[in-house]
Amino acid sequence: MADRIFNVLFLCTGNTARSILAESILRKDGAGKFNAFSAGSQPKGVVNPFALKVLAASDYPTEGLRSKSWQEFAAPDAPVMDFVFTVCDNAAGETCPVWPGQPMTAHWGIDDPAAIDGNDLEKERAFVQAFRFMKNRISVFTSLPIKRLDGVALDAKLREIGHTEGASRGRPEVA
Repeated sequence: MADRIFNVLFLCTGNTARSILAESILRKDGAGKFNAFSAGSQPKGVVNPFALKVLAASDYPTEGLRSKSWQEFAAPDAPVMDFVFTVCDNAAGETCPVWPGQPMTAHWGIDDPAAIDGNDLEKERAFVQAFRFMKNRISVFTSLPIKRLDGVALDAKLREIGHTEGASRGRPEVA
């Protein structure tokens, strides 16, 4: 019998940078164990070119990445999520749709690399750092013995991941 594949949704406000990075990282690093998705509460409709550049430079997939509304994942025909992670403080503070299946949630906030003012090298450096922080969190997540942890223990582990290196300064306690 094949192992169950878990659906994971990463949320941010604009769905242009951090959530896109997370979707691509989990798509590759969690292949066969996880299906990765991303969305935004107020999607900008375009993916930040620095996100695409950093992903491509690190040999992560960029095909099919797009900025989209979280309403796509609240629709009746959407995949049922097992996990929903907010990766920006604004999205964590918003009222999310009701997700079918009552997924586990946590806040994994990372400062917005797209908010950096500076030259292209400084902007790219911010995206590389956000990529590194997100990759580290996803590495911890994919190594969790999800099927062996009870709900309380898994919830605690997911929240701990949000407090690892690179956690945004304004992180809320609940997602």
